[in-house]
Amino acid sequence: MKSILAIIGAGIICTAFATGQYVQPNQKLRMAEAAVAQFYVDTVNEDKLVETAIRSMLEELDPHSAYSNAEETKELNEPLEGNFSGIGISFNMNKDTLYVISTVAGGPSERVGLLAGDRIIKVNDSIIAGKKMRNTDIMKRLRGPKGSKVKVSVLRRQAGKADTIDFNITRADIPINSVDAAYMVDPKTGYIRLSRFSAETAKEIRTALKDLKKKGMKQLILDLVDNGGGYMQPAVEIISEFLEPGKLAVYTEGKNSPRYDHLSSPAGLSPLFKDGKLVVMVNQYTASSSEITTGAIQDWDRGVVVGRRTYGKGLVQRPFPFPDGSMMRLTVAHYYTPTGRDIQKPYHKGDQKAYAMDMMERFNSGELMHEDSIHHSDSLRVETLRLRRPIYGGGGITPDKFVALDTTDFTKYYRDVTAKGVINQYSINYVDTHRKEIKKAYKSDDDFVKGFNVTDEMLQELYDRAKAEGVEYNAEEARQSEPLFKMILKGLIGRDVYDQPTYFKVYNQYDPIFREAYRLINSPDYDKILSKH
Repeated sequence: MKSILAIIGAGIICTAFATGQYVQPNQKLRMAEAAVAQFYVDTVNEDKLVETAIRSMLEELDPHSAYSNAEETKELNEPLEGNFSGIGISFNMNKDTLYVISTVAGGPSERVGLLAGDRIIKVNDSIIAGKKMRNTDIMKRLRGPKGSKVKVSVLRRQAGKADTIDFNITRADIPINSVDAAYMVDPKTGYIRLSRFSAETAKEIRTALKDLKKKGMKQLILDLVDNGGGYMQPAVEIISEFLEPGKLAVYTEGKNSPRYDHLSSPAGLSPLFKDGKLVVMVNQYTASSSEITTGAIQDWDRGVVVGRRTYGKGLVQRPFPFPDGSMMRLTVAHYYTPTGRDIQKPYHKGDQKAYAMDMMERFNSGELMHEDSIHHSDSLRVETLRLRRPIYGGGGITPDKFVALDTTDFTKYYRDVTAKGVINQYSINYVDTHRKEIKKAYKSDDDFVKGFNVTDEMLQELYDRAKAEGVEYNAEEARQSEPLFKMILKGLIGRDVYDQPTYFKVYNQYDPIFREAYRLINSPDYDKILSKH
């Protein structure tokens, strides 16, 4: 009897097997695709059909196995590779106009004379101003191969009038930084904000640690709030700067992947920060490599974790690239902390909806607002490795010190104003007309953070602009959200005038997790948490 594959190959489909004859799953899949391609009533896009089949197959496995086409794969990998080729600017969209926030130091745009506040209205022969284009579409025009040239036309306001200036910019490799901010909070306390784990992250962290130590750092706050992770190896390298050599940082294990231990191994002769006080800030969106880092620090009693239970993403994906540039990321193992805790939160195979609703469930159950709403199973209790403190598994990393989600200042009015992009628009226009006087009044961003205040007049201008955009003014909710409005406005203005770290210097004065981290690192409570039980 001929196989059905041979019959299909001959262009004939018939009942080739006796009823009940077993067919290998991969054989069956090829048979189905071939049958549709050859005999379906209408024209079929086979590429799309196969991609849909792969996506559907992976959806039946776990929440993190996934397929991406060539374009999606490039976009996914770019932030993790640490650089891309482009013109080197940070920008924002003010309605339908691209507004340059800053230029990358030493980058192509800075070298030709592009300035913060410039508005790019044309890229090569394409007008982008007034087109309401997506950020991704604009980036495609600005980015390109290293060494290639792009012509941009810029509208610049100076001396009371607007001039159009043309620039020819040669694209170059632009770094994507993982460290958003690194500064001294006080003479002995350093702060590092980490946004992702990319190929260059460990190098950036080492640079930041060395710089802060030169400035007198004796204790450190490491901010991993909202850090969704990335590559695993940088996490191991970062852990290595806080632990002695040879300590277990994380291990992976799966049905077809035997256990593999990743040990701390400093790049230098000794860890850069092995002994000083360490507080790690986390929240419900801290995930993956961030949880690996946090888990190792907690398991070895190296520092104190502050915030809310982390996301619980502890599945290891192995990339399987296809020749056309697309890729399948298949889960092959679990991440386990040094005490053996499985980082991954529970899930049911194929039930993506329930998994996606986890954050809403945490909110509804009160977990994000009330520490006593978090319930641990005694069967998941383990002890830390040095001090034998009780900690729990079950998905994510539970902090040593809980900080509730504070929604007091968040109102529907604030949400609507933000959703319309009004705060960004206002801050851009404010900086546009006040940049010079701000820099004259505040010589450094520290002076700005200490001295600049958002006035009632500024808030009224913001509310008027919001009303013009269709957001009806609500006096009661505006008063309730006033501290939030003032903080965001001041942070954005500071970022646009100075640099990205300025925003976090402003935001951290408002943020409950940072405030608790800073209180704790300067309090006897730190030592009480890290004491033998």
